[in-house]
Amino acid sequence: MKKEFIFAGFGGQGMLLIGKFLAMACMLDGKHVSWLPSYGPEMRGGTANCSVIVSDDPVASPLVDMADVVVAMNRPSLDKFEAHVKPGGVLVINSSLIDRKAERNDIQVVYCDANRIAEEVGNPKGANVAILGALLAKAPVVDDEKMSEAIRIELGERKAKFLPGNMKALQAGKDDAAKQ
Repeated sequence: MKKEFIFAGFGGQGMLLIGKFLAMACMLDGKHVSWLPSYGPEMRGGTANCSVIVSDDPVASPLVDMADVVVAMNRPSLDKFEAHVKPGGVLVINSSLIDRKAERNDIQVVYCDANRIAEEVGNPKGANVAILGALLAKAPVVDDEKMSEAIRIELGERKAKFLPGNMKALQAGKDDAAKQ
């Protein structure tokens, strides 16, 4: 098994963080992983994306051109990365911020109202985790237990209080995507 992911948005939306969550969860599950961030000097507000590769075998290169799954958190990310989804792959679109539909019909498209979902579960900064949940509903690569542990590890002790809110957002994103 080998799956390649691209998480894209603007700085501050948590795309690099959910890429880390996925990589850590899969690593805890015994998979080989790579996580490669890409961001401009602007940091918050500038573009930020990362690629994650999950494999049963060692990962030779962390570069992803054509991904099995792309998450687009904002319109510029959708415009840039929609063409990078492999035919038959999954495109997860944050419909809270993106005002257009996908243009391709050879992929599975999930529209996740991530910002609304995060607000509804009482975690307004959890839109990134809600969209991660939507991804996991359509491209399951790791179970909830490993994901919970990964989020706990990546948040660290200082931010451990955010774990319950993130788990609510993750589950709500999964539930929403399961309806599509």
